[in-house]
Amino acid sequence: MLPHLRICRPAVMGAPGATAAAGHDLPEQPDVLVVGGGTAALCAAIAARRGGAGVLLLEQAPRWLRGGNTRHSRNLRIRHEVPTPLSPGCYDRDEFCADLQRATGGSADAALARLLVEHSARSTDWLAAAGVQFQPVASGVLPRSRKTAFLLGGGTAMLNRLYAAAEALGVDIRYSCGVTDLKLERGRLAWVDCASASASTSTSTSTRASERTRLRPRAVVVCCGGAQANRAWLRSRWGDAADGFINRGTPHATGEVLHCLLRDGVRAAGDPDGAYLVAVDARSPADDGGIVTRVRCMPAGIVVDGTGRRIHDEGGDTASTRYALWGRRLADCPGQIAHVILDGQGLRGAPPSLYPPLLADDVDALAAALSIPRAALEKTLAEYNAAVRPPAAGDEDVAGWHTEGLTPPKSRHALPLTEPPFGAYPMRPGITFTYHGVAVDADTRVRLEDGGVVENLFAAGMIMAPNLMPRGYLSGLAMSIGVVFGRLAGEEAARHVVG
Repeated sequence: MLPHLRICRPAVMGAPGATAAAGHDLPEQPDVLVVGGGTAALCAAIAARRGGAGVLLLEQAPRWLRGGNTRHSRNLRIRHEVPTPLSPGCYDRDEFCADLQRATGGSADAALARLLVEHSARSTDWLAAAGVQFQPVASGVLPRSRKTAFLLGGGTAMLNRLYAAAEALGVDIRYSCGVTDLKLERGRLAWVDCASASASTSTSTSTRASERTRLRPRAVVVCCGGAQANRAWLRSRWGDAADGFINRGTPHATGEVLHCLLRDGVRAAGDPDGAYLVAVDARSPADDGGIVTRVRCMPAGIVVDGTGRRIHDEGGDTASTRYALWGRRLADCPGQIAHVILDGQGLRGAPPSLYPPLLADDVDALAAALSIPRAALEKTLAEYNAAVRPPAAGDEDVAGWHTEGLTPPKSRHALPLTEPPFGAYPMRPGITFTYHGVAVDADTRVRLEDGGVVENLFAAGMIMAPNLMPRGYLSGLAMSIGVVFGRLAGEEAARHVVG
């Protein structure tokens, strides 16, 4: 145990390394209750425990699905003034701030943005001290990134290290235990109701009758994400289009805590109608497919809807921002489905994918495989090939190929599609997170609609991320928000309890 650690309310804490069965003997009055099981929750739990508070962590998922969307993550965005073994070059305060403002259209909370950028510089050292390992640039295994650091083994490996660190500190972790209701009274969180499976779910996914418990914690840190897995809620915002969405992450991000807080007068942050959507393979599972389901090869071919018509300039977006742009375009397609059509050359150059392309020897057979009208797809492909033009004389860059007289145009990478076999990837919009959460102040306290704050309620991670990104995204940003504000919220919660 750390020599500086002050022990408070020892009944809350299990023995190091111990994880009690869900719902069994839950302490009624924990010092700090952490709601969630991903990056932000674990950082908050570790920070609060190191701050001298007893900590109870409730993870709604069973043990084998613990960790929320962190399981599908791979990097975090960090500020660094000099090259490091994890990130070449430098990525200073001004550039990070400028990137954040550009991505969000200047809508990020300025005070919280400064905190994020400032504290991100210490994130990798803090995580490494908890046992998390990173992929060095010199390994050459992953893309060189000046602005992010990659996790060795990805998000799941990091989660395993952080859970081990939390358990070693005596954090009481309960799986398959979720918050069902809570109550704010006179500027404080008065109580929290939770429900858990009747038996330990560390090795079982039983759905037998649940045990319900009311807790009265001294402080609470909510780190339980948004509502992207809640189909009914998405339908209330997006209408029938939501039925075509695939949830890329955890099925446990259903928004109960968020909706309870907003019901009780907490100030909302972000856009309730907004969501970060990307193009994923339409054959992906309804939930939890992760980053490997993403489709990336649009610039190499053409994208057609279910009628066989092209829907947008496939060559106009080649940066990472194209993922979100295509996600929104797919949401606007009839049936929320479209197909990337490639020829033999495009298939050879396409990035590796989890699902193989649908292949056919000719366009007629491909149209039949995709249930697209044959004549319409033939016409679209013929008009595209006829409009293709090479780059200007002396320009050998393949990106210079373009179309003329075609609507919509293909402004770059417009190679003719003539070489069999022909292939296609079916696509749907994949939802990663929603841009709707709770407002917080610079101490991570949750704000109220009346202008005050909830004195014993703190928030970190995706439930408060809309303060920083009410729109847009940057690679690794969600992980950085989880680490930075998880630490800060845990420290503030412990300070509230311990003094």
